Amino acid sequence: MSTSFTLPDSLSFSDLATYLGRAGRVEDGSVRLIAGSGVLAVYVAAFYPLGLLDESPTVLGLRTFRLDDSPTFDAVVPVRSMKERLVRLQNDVTDPTAPVVVSLPVQVNTVTWAAISPPRGGWSPLPEADESVLRTTATAGIDEIAAALPENAGEQIVHRVRSEVWSRSVPGLEHVPAGAAFAGLSLGFLVEGDEVAVFETGPWTRLTTSRGHVLVKRRASLLGG
Repeated sequence: MSTSFTLPDSLSFSDLATYLGRAGRVEDGSVRLIAGSGVLAVYVAAFYPLGLLDESPTVLGLRTFRLDDSPTFDAVVPVRSMKERLVRLQNDVTDPTAPVVVSLPVQVNTVTWAAISPPRGGWSPLPEADESVLRTTATAGIDEIAAALPENAGEQIVHRVRSEVWSRSVPGLEHVPAGAAFAGLSLGFLVEGDEVAVFETGPWTRLTTSRGHVLVKRRASLLGG
């Protein structure tokens, strides 16, 4: 398995660093990197269930990057380690048009959400979502969670409150949980006036903008008829 990948220039390098920086503020855990056919797919988790009895949806962010080489790997690494590696490399980038080689940190194997692979095909288009509704839903949810959490709340309480808020449907989008709006806003995918395409296949829903994708897998009890 390959242990590095090559981005075509400093712009792609900066885009990846910015994306992972935002992801680290949402969930300072791990990132899944899948390379193949000259493309790097970078998955991060915005929200996911903890345990078999947790009915929270899985909400993932996805950005893809063109590569200058053709490695093949599927690796899960700590977001923090990947960000630190990019910071160190940034000092060596002197030519903005030159390719940048990035090596992978040591992998981790205990990330439950990374074992879930969204389907690559079979997506059916649904009516577009309103970007302003997604933005409003995300902002209201962030404010509600901040107001509901006591100071120094434990991890279980934080997850319970977040689950209650982010599992609700976005107004007018029955099968899209508010957590998808949160992911779109927090990862920088929502652009004012931009179209938000919606696709669905089985228990999966995908929101797509010009800046990235939000993928949602609903738990059985959240599936509609």
